[in-house]
Amino acid sequence: MCSTCGCSDDAGVRITGAAGHEHQHGHPHSPDHPHEHPHQHPDGHEGGGPETIALEQRLLAKNDLLAARNRGWLEGRGIRAFNLMSSPGAGKTTLLERTIRDLGGGLDIQVIEGDQETSLDADRIQAAGRPVIQINTGAGCHLDAQMLRQGLDALDPAPGSTLFIENVGNLVCPALFDLGETAKVVIISVTEGDGKPRKYPHMFLAADLILINKADLLPYVEFDVEDCIRQARMLNPHVEVLVVSATAGDGLDGWYGWLTRATGAPAARAAGHHQAHNRPEALSDAH
Repeated sequence: MCSTCGCSDDAGVRITGAAGHEHQHGHPHSPDHPHEHPHQHPDGHEGGGPETIALEQRLLAKNDLLAARNRGWLEGRGIRAFNLMSSPGAGKTTLLERTIRDLGGGLDIQVIEGDQETSLDADRIQAAGRPVIQINTGAGCHLDAQMLRQGLDALDPAPGSTLFIENVGNLVCPALFDLGETAKVVIISVTEGDGKPRKYPHMFLAADLILINKADLLPYVEFDVEDCIRQARMLNPHVEVLVVSATAGDGLDGWYGWLTRATGAPAARAAGHHQAHNRPEALSDAH
């Protein structure tokens, strides 16, 4: 994980608003920052298993403490936060754009975007008409609780709003770092192959909801939907799974229904903005 991939160095993290205004990263070497520096070995050893494991545990424990603070802050303001995680290109931003378009009149949607570089995704959200903050992680391959805290300070989401956190595209490290979110949503696309749960078990163990996206391409790719769901449920028996297409609209009623339940928004107010001609049933045997 991060103790070996090098992303524990947070020196390159930048927080910017939609207009490109940069917010100073205020904790480059703070003792309260969740990132240790696991490549340093003060005892003189060149790094062994026990030392590495201990540093990883301390890193995650410190992050979990900050995540708990984030969770309390969000809950105290009635803000529901959803951590969207996927590999690159699975369709997170397209799903967000479609959700804003369909539900923006019923939910006060605000967004924090995570990417290593550029504000391309934040620009798309801004064009869709919603408040957004970009977090660029530099060499980092995930968002952590401290980064989210800084993003919340910059965005200042309204009480009662719905916050989407689009994590860095990666199916490994984001699964291990609690942000203080209300729920974790894992998105995979049918173009990636159906073996993702077996390959990345920690991500699917952590998921509250799995969205199998780009369902409109199923006739053109080899992807066994039922087997993919079976793999996921072997790891996480109670996880909800929906098959959707963010571009064609397939199955989005299931996604919007899940959001309505998770946010407590009145169903008629939230779902009423979804176009009636995009109402095919989601393929799911969710509880």
